[in-house]
Amino acid sequence: MSVLHLTAENFKSTIEGADKPVLVDFFAEWCMPCKMFAPILEKVGEKVGSDAVIAKINIDEAEAIAMEYGVMSIPTVILFKNGKEVQRHVGGMSAGEVLNMLKG
Repeated sequence: MSVLHLTAENFKSTIEGADKPVLVDFFAEWCMPCKMFAPILEKVGEKVGSDAVIAKINIDEAEAIAMEYGVMSIPTVILFKNGKEVQRHVGGMSAGEVLNMLKG
């Protein structure tokens, strides 16, 4: 499954309506560590297939969402289950670390 691009309009409905874990990468186009993390996220999306939703949201286009979730540094990865935040990581991660986060 490829990475789903979220917006302020579909963010809540996506994380609250999913019947599987939703991993969201908060990023910005100008962020070099975010650009380095993007292919890792794509690889994870391919590995997990339909077992989880792998998504990303641009904080410059969805500032209110970033503020609501207290995103101060990027990349920030938040794992949601049943619409609730269950885990968070700030900074880049390896594909293995992301997969372990999903299993946790």
